Amino acid sequence: MTIATTSALVAGTWAIDPAHSEVGFTVRHLMTKVRGSFREFDGTIEVAEDPAASKATVSIQLASIDTGTKQRDDHVRSGDFLDIDNHPVMTFVSTGIRSDGDGFVLTGDLTIKGVTRSVDLAAEFLGVEEDAYGNTRAGFDATTTIDRKAFGVDTNVPLGGEKFLIGDQVSVQLSVQAVLQK
Repeated sequence: MTIATTSALVAGTWAIDPAHSEVGFTVRHLMTKVRGSFREFDGTIEVAEDPAASKATVSIQLASIDTGTKQRDDHVRSGDFLDIDNHPVMTFVSTGIRSDGDGFVLTGDLTIKGVTRSVDLAAEFLGVEEDAYGNTRAGFDATTTIDRKAFGVDTNVPLGGEKFLIGDQVSVQLSVQAVLQK
């Protein structure tokens, strides 16, 4: 698929539907992986007549982190990690889009704790459908891996040898439904 073959994706503003979308992540902890998500987020996808000129903007409320363990979530919200008292929101603003095999790559500026870095999201367009209420919906999946230390999220606990309690690499998974605004 190329960006140009997304013909069902009409130009306009598409609002991300948080009730039918997910912002998830995975990070190594000791020898296993911890999975979590953020429950509160919003964003828009501005589809241009030329799909390559389209843009996406997303804001994620960091206090909404959910790993399934309150004590861990509270610690991740603290100054040791996300420091939500001073940096309550994580943002993504796209800067470019290009075809890549069967999908596309969405490049953008990710800001966490006041630090902005460019990231590439490997993305897939899942199609467009009309829902039971007459709304036009588009679906997308996207993934990336970020180095948490590059964003100032660098707390860790050394273990024996050169091992640490928490991995540096965070895998991010997005599953998004967006509704065409009328």
